[in-house]
Parts: sequence; C-alpha cells; structure tokens
Amino acid sequence: MSDRPAFVLHEHWRPRHHFDLRLEEDGVLRSWAVPRGLPPDPGADRLAVAVPDHALEHLAYEDESKKIADTGWWEEHDRTAKRILFTLHGRAEPVRYALIRTTRDWLLHRTRDQP
Repeated sequence: MSDRPAFVLHEHWRPRHHFDLRLEEDGVLRSWAVPRGLPPDPGADRLAVAVPDHALEHLAYEDESKKIADTGWWEEHDRTAKRILFTLHGRAEPVRYALIRTTRDWLLHRTRDQP
C-alpha cells in the first residue's frame, strides 16, 4: 500500500445520478455524495452530503450502477473543524478543493488558487 492516502470519485446512478467523493483516512474512506459532480470552475461550489464511511475495498469497486470516474491520491494542506483544504492527484492535472462544513451539510469548493 502507498504512503499516500488514496481517493476515488464514483459516478453513481442510484437512487439518482450523483458522484461519491471518497478520501482515505484512518483506515476507511470518508465519503460525501455530491449531487452535481465536482465543481468545474475555480470559485464554484457544490453541495456535498456526508455519508457513512466505506471500506477501503471501495477504492476499486464498480457495479452496474457505480463506475470509477477518477482515482489517485490526495494531499491535505490544512484542516479546521469547519474546513478541509486538499488537492486531488488523479488521472488528469491536480485540482485543489475545500470541503466547508455548513450548518447541515458540506460545500465542496474548487479553490481559485490551483496547483
């Protein structure tokens, strides 16, 4: 296993089309459902709903309703009780995001400052 924590982005069609962002941490995959996919542009936000942790086996998991959209490793830059700043190093260029805790859910924000 790599010293770098892994991530996977699943495209999921059940119950409705959405994406699942999963970040490896403490032996599990911390997971968020992202109804509209990762933010396409710097400064853009997407709703991210925390869902139960998944086992590491989900890094390679696919079935008839769930396909891997991207995978690789992630790098944490900063963390507070209300925000996680990180970069995904996937199949394309690295992209920096912030997960920002709101009262009920999270926002996934693509930062203006990109690597």
